Amino acid sequence: KAEEPKKSKGESVEVKSSLPGNIYQVLVEAGASVKEGDTLIIIEAMKMETKIAAPSSGTIEEVVVKKGDVVQTDDTLLYIQKG
Repeated sequence: KAEEPKKSKGESVEVKSSLPGNIYQVLVEAGASVKEGDTLIIIEAMKMETKIAAPSSGTIEEVVVKKGDVVQTDDTLLYIQKG
């Protein structure tokens, strides 16, 4: 069975962690529509929660992390298909 080519109407945006910490909550999943500024993921670091917001509107293409994962600054969290 041949694989269907990925639809790429817009460009893909990589959302990265702004700090090291633990993934406390993942609020979106692949296929979800998001608006710029929506909270996507919450990272817990030193007893403080930091919200990671969508840098642009679009559709969640892939979520790379899950609850409990440890991330470092600039680790990729997810991809958004702009549009």
